Amino acid sequence: MFTGIIREIGVIESIDRDADIVRMRIRGPEVLSGAWLGDSIATSGVCLTVTELPGDGSFVTEIMGETMHRTAMGHVEVGAAVNLEAAARLDSRLDGHIVQGHVDGTGTLLSRTAGEKWDVLRFSLPDALAPLVAEKGSIAVSGVSLTVSGVSAAGQPEQWFEVSLIPATLADTTLGALEIGAAVNLETDVVAKHIARLAGFPAAAAPTETES
Repeated sequence: MFTGIIREIGVIESIDRDADIVRMRIRGPEVLSGAWLGDSIATSGVCLTVTELPGDGSFVTEIMGETMHRTAMGHVEVGAAVNLEAAARLDSRLDGHIVQGHVDGTGTLLSRTAGEKWDVLRFSLPDALAPLVAEKGSIAVSGVSLTVSGVSAAGQPEQWFEVSLIPATLADTTLGALEIGAAVNLETDVVAKHIARLAGFPAAAAPTETES
């Protein structure tokens, strides 16, 4: 479990593909403080498991082909910057929102509008995820916990959402240097997903009481 508050911008040092497994070596000395083999690290929003700790400030992870296909990790190259966050502790503050590191889909940056004190970024939104994204709700974009500042109307043929980023977010995450057309990982609010799932089932009849 994560909070979507990025602790460090890491760098992908190597990518080795072997059948249906991709081994990545990622540098992130700060996020590795106190890390052990088997720990989870959110990498641009994707929950990955530490499989090797070389001891030089980097970690190795093995990614299944399914994950590479369903997330923007399939587009990354050696030298790419990634947002890193270690799993939350039970005694830590929840500064962002509940993020699982289970990516629901990907979007692309459609536009960015520079403001006096913040930038407004507009991203495409897959149709299946559109009902789960609401204005003033939470969304994780490449692992960054953000508040939705604008959404497209339900009837529009192409769905989108906007987020407004303060200077700290632009400087401390990869979103500050994101270029138009770049792919991002999207994770919608976990509560919205469960509500949508429940709404798809008919109301269950109340259980009848039986005499003892």
